[in-house]
Amino acid sequence: METNLEQAIGYGEDDYCKEASALIKKELQKDSAIHFVSGGTQANLIVISSILRPYESVIAAESGHIAVHETGAIEATGHKINTIPTTNGKITTAQIDTVLKTHTDEHMVKPKMVYISNSTEVGSVYNKAELTEIYTFCKANNLILFVDGARLASALTSTKCDLTLADLANLTDVFYIGGTKNGALLGEAIVINNSTLDENFRYNIKQKGGMLAKGRLIGIQFSELFKNNLFFELGKHANTMANKLAEEISNKGYDFLTEPSSNQIFPILPNYKIEELQQDFEFYSWQKIDDNNSAVRLVTSWATPEEKVLEFINKI
Repeated sequence: METNLEQAIGYGEDDYCKEASALIKKELQKDSAIHFVSGGTQANLIVISSILRPYESVIAAESGHIAVHETGAIEATGHKINTIPTTNGKITTAQIDTVLKTHTDEHMVKPKMVYISNSTEVGSVYNKAELTEIYTFCKANNLILFVDGARLASALTSTKCDLTLADLANLTDVFYIGGTKNGALLGEAIVINNSTLDENFRYNIKQKGGMLAKGRLIGIQFSELFKNNLFFELGKHANTMANKLAEEISNKGYDFLTEPSSNQIFPILPNYKIEELQQDFEFYSWQKIDDNNSAVRLVTSWATPEEKVLEFINKI
């Protein structure tokens, strides 16, 4: 509101976006290219479609956001997703290698990119050793590594993760920093570490409807997020609330679909208990386990009050 009457330059070239970029680059310890767009699906389709040739494909976990929850946005840009089945949302170099070996000639798509999320769709996180192994494999096999960071704040502040933003700058070709899921009204920051991928990238942003005339609105938010450690504090709060939920649910004798690692947890509860809880709390069943039990998805955020977590625990 304070900036509404300022005559700012448009399309992400204003002083606020420049300030935000500088603050992010300070964390990256690298002069990567920074581009602001409005949302995660937009970031994914712009990045993937701008990098891949028409006959090239992207490798992703079967549960990956681009494969399940983006209404075919990637396919709509003309690119196939080679999916890999996983139990914990993470993929390995051996699985990537299998995809490469089964795509042998011009009668098939050519896998060119590896897409992973941190944290994943099921709350698991990649650590530095895992990311290093995948990035090294990608470099050896002429693949682009792209990390979806919609929930990056939660991943980086997880007790199971030893990565920093500087590590991501050195171990990926491109990733994005999610603002929408970490306190911003809207906005993601695409970070391009491989300079060859940045050439004419703004043309792709414009063509895909991602270039906001009032780009300062995202720049202002990312400037605030990256001042005084706020981005990480908000992510840590979400994790703390999820950890409290997971610990108490575990103490009550319930198991989990995947190991609690971030702000998304997946406890397995009796169906009758789920119906009772849904009378007072908003969440949904994720996966049927058997006739009597299901895994549910519980998500905490930067704004989750501790008293609501305690209410949920008491209700159980």
